Amino acid sequence: MKVKDIYKILDEISPFALQEKWDNSGLLVGSFEDEIKKIYISIDLDEEFLQDVEENSLVITHHPLIFSPLRRINYDTYATKLLKVLIQKNIALISMHTNIDKTHLNKYVATEILGLDIIEKQNEEEFIIYANVNKDFEVFAKEITSKLKLDYTNVVKCNQKVERVAIVTGAGMSLLNEVQADCFLTGDIKYHDAMEAKSRGISLIDIRHYESERYFNTLLLGLLEKYLKKNELKAIISASKNPFKFCIQGETVE
Repeated sequence: MKVKDIYKILDEISPFALQEKWDNSGLLVGSFEDEIKKIYISIDLDEEFLQDVEENSLVITHHPLIFSPLRRINYDTYATKLLKVLIQKNIALISMHTNIDKTHLNKYVATEILGLDIIEKQNEEEFIIYANVNKDFEVFAKEITSKLKLDYTNVVKCNQKVERVAIVTGAGMSLLNEVQADCFLTGDIKYHDAMEAKSRGISLIDIRHYESERYFNTLLLGLLEKYLKKNELKAIISASKNPFKFCIQGETVE
C-alpha cells in the first residue's frame, strides 16, 4: 500500500482543498510513492509516541507538525526534533486539520459527544455548528463539563438561559464576530476574549483545545474502517497526551 492510496481516500472523506489559507494540512513528510506497512492515528506527535511507531509507517495527525516555514533544521525545537525521527525511520506524515474540522469533527463532537440536536450547516465550508438548547445556563454548563469529562471549566455567564448554542472545537474565538447564538462553546479562551464576548452578551463555556479535539482519533478510525478492512490494514490509535496538567488545590491532575 502506498501513501497516495491512503491520501486519495482521506481527500474523498474530507477534501484538503477545504482547509483554511493559513493551514498546512496534507502530506507534510514523505513521498506519495512511499510503501507503508502500518497506519497510526494521533491528534498530535510527541517524542514518546514516535519511539513506538515502526519504520516505513504512515502517521495521520490532526494538528500539522509544520505551520510556519522552517529556516533552520538543527533539532532543538519541537518540530525539528520530530522531523529528524520521522526521516530517520522513513515515516510519512499526513495532517487533517481545518478541513476535517469543517466536514466532520465539529459535528461529531456536537452530536456524538455532547448529544446536541444540531441545526444543519448550509455548506461544508463553515466551521460553526449550531444547536437549539433551551436550558438553564448552570444546568447546561454542568452537562457539557460532565460529557467532556472535565473536572472544571471556565465560563462567562451573560444570560440565565441558553436558547441557541454555537460550537467550534479547538480554538475558535477568532470566529466570535460570526457567532449568532447566545452561548459559544470553544477552547483556548483568553481573558480579553472573555471580556469581548461579555460585552456582546454572548455566554462562553471553555471546552478546552485538547479535550474537545481528542475525538479526532476515533472519528477518523470510524471513517476509514471499511477501507482498512477491505485492504487488510489496521490503524493504531496513539496515546499522544495533553501537554497540560492542572493543579487543583495543590494536587496535579491530568
